[in-house]
Amino acid sequence: MKKGKSICIFSTKGGVGKTTTAINIAGVLARKQKKCLLIDLDNTSGAIATMLRKIPSKTIASCEDDYITHSFNKIEDYVTSYNEYIDILASCVDPRIGSKIEPALIPLIMERAKYSYDFLIVDMNHSLNEYNLNILDNTDLCLLVMSNDLVDIRNTANLITVFKDAQKTNYKVLLNNSVYPSKKYYSLYDIKNAIKANIDYTIDSSFHINTIDKYIYDGQILTLDPKMPKIYPMVNKVFETLIKDLEEVEDER
Repeated sequence: MKKGKSICIFSTKGGVGKTTTAINIAGVLARKQKKCLLIDLDNTSGAIATMLRKIPSKTIASCEDDYITHSFNKIEDYVTSYNEYIDILASCVDPRIGSKIEPALIPLIMERAKYSYDFLIVDMNHSLNEYNLNILDNTDLCLLVMSNDLVDIRNTANLITVFKDAQKTNYKVLLNNSVYPSKKYYSLYDIKNAIKANIDYTIDSSFHINTIDKYIYDGQILTLDPKMPKIYPMVNKVFETLIKDLEEVEDER
């Protein structure tokens, strides 16, 4: 049986469009009629279900409860459907519970889910703790989302140094210029030189949506719109390339 590919979306600071990027990747995959699972593992402030206007009956905490009692079964028992192609495994409602989720639960969730979905998209918070290290170790590709911000550039450079020291190579860097379109402090050359790594994808400032709140209020995914490739051809190409790279990455776990 073919296994699904998995990607985790990580950043070294908040507010860089990490969760929106995860949701938009799911939208492009759904347009391709690929079955994908959005896994919200930001267990202290996860927002995927809220942004998609879904009230889940079960969350990652439900997985934890059944894991403890050895009754964890099908991943489908815990997900909330968004549409025909996108399901959501929601984060904990209570951050006090979320902070106690066992890191060992991650590989079990990933193992069960990869046989039910073409793609797993994991949203994380920006802490480099044991929990997130477990996520990094159990996904095929890590997408580092960053912005044109001095602190963000410094933090990303530090993280990439850690990756290199650990001989971790299955990561890509996405520079999101749409989140702060007025921030044009550093050139692409400057950023690449600072982080000592390539910028694999760039989302340009034209993708800054002034009416993004309307999409959230309506629970819509921008990239799910069939007109999106014509309206934002360069951004659509970025997501298409990213998905192609994910399909081709070797499982290094």
